[in-house]
Amino acid sequence: MPRTPVATALASILPSKTRVEAYDGSAAGDPDAEVVIRVRSRRALAHLVSAPGQLGLARAYVSGEMDLSAPNHYLALKTLSRVRMGDLSLPDRLKVVRDLGPEALTWVEPPPQEVGAKRYLAGLRAHTKQRDALAISHHYDVSNDFYGWVLGPSMAYTCAVYPHPEATLEEAQAHKFDLVCRKLGLQPGMRLLDVGCGWGGMAIHAAEHFGVEVLAVTLSRQQAEWGRKAVAERGLTDKVEIRHGDYRDVRESGFDAVSSIGLTEHIGIRNIPAYARFLAGKLVPQGRLLNHCITRADDHSKPIAKRGFIARYVFPDGELPGVAKVIRELQAAGLEVRHEENLREHYAMTLRDWCDNLDAHWDEALEEVGPGTARVWALYLAGSRLAFERNEIQLHQVLAVRTVDGEHGMPLRPDWGV
Repeated sequence: MPRTPVATALASILPSKTRVEAYDGSAAGDPDAEVVIRVRSRRALAHLVSAPGQLGLARAYVSGEMDLSAPNHYLALKTLSRVRMGDLSLPDRLKVVRDLGPEALTWVEPPPQEVGAKRYLAGLRAHTKQRDALAISHHYDVSNDFYGWVLGPSMAYTCAVYPHPEATLEEAQAHKFDLVCRKLGLQPGMRLLDVGCGWGGMAIHAAEHFGVEVLAVTLSRQQAEWGRKAVAERGLTDKVEIRHGDYRDVRESGFDAVSSIGLTEHIGIRNIPAYARFLAGKLVPQGRLLNHCITRADDHSKPIAKRGFIARYVFPDGELPGVAKVIRELQAAGLEVRHEENLREHYAMTLRDWCDNLDAHWDEALEEVGPGTARVWALYLAGSRLAFERNEIQLHQVLAVRTVDGEHGMPLRPDWGV
């Protein structure tokens, strides 16, 4: 019996608004489709059929065995986001495999950008300092030039806060830092501990605009180097120290405020109680803690699929708590929670701007980090934007204070000056 053309077989599991062009010369789907999938080899078929969920699609694209053509990566991923080989019924799945032939059943090595437990984390218990350092280095020590193209001049790799829908990314990032400083009640002469400080954006903003002294800590060596240079260029070396190390190694205490912007996702859900106690112990009486982190939509869904794309390619060992877990552990650590807000839509807008930046610098990104890594980031940013838009994940800021004998030093009903 003659074999079904590759494009025809794949078209049966792809959205109607796509076109498939395959290495065997076959084509199927709408000739005018905005999203075109080009299957370049039999290895692409093996990735698509063998891996669960959307992992196979990611492997085929990252490895270069499959190409996507669309006006932008977001549109491509939005169109393909419902493609899940693992969700097909067994008869339908067997039909696709039969149509594609035996090459679809051949296992092929995942691309080198896929880390997972077998690559370099094996043998180390999750969230030891050594393993956390490796995981952070994998994600953040990519290229400061690359991050600059994606993030823009602010080098802020966390959710921005848009004061109005037409605000630029830079305006929104500055507004986010200002909001955090106001929530923390920063005043000249105060001491701030900024854990998971990234490239130092929060530390620099707090020192420049609120006159505080900052100890900022990051596990990424490249971030620390970039941040120290930025601090020196702004003449803030007497106010800001950016330390390369684990936040758990900070010996100093007596801080008036602690900011944690984008760290909680990395520490592991089971470690949140110790994390909360550690940071609470750094505060003076009436000192405030602002925890800004991505969360899942509830405490019942999976934190992050350990065998999925994000865990294998982007955030090894990353886990997303529910906001209830964060609040519960801050309270258990002796802090009083005074304010909480969900900035989900703001993160979708932030990712929109990051996606646009990457698309605008696509050729430079390919040259700087290579096609495989650039493709990982294109999928990651576009997929994250979709997840925030669909309320699959959220971004919560939780403000807590070290209340002593009922005294917290907070305004009666704050509006944060916004």
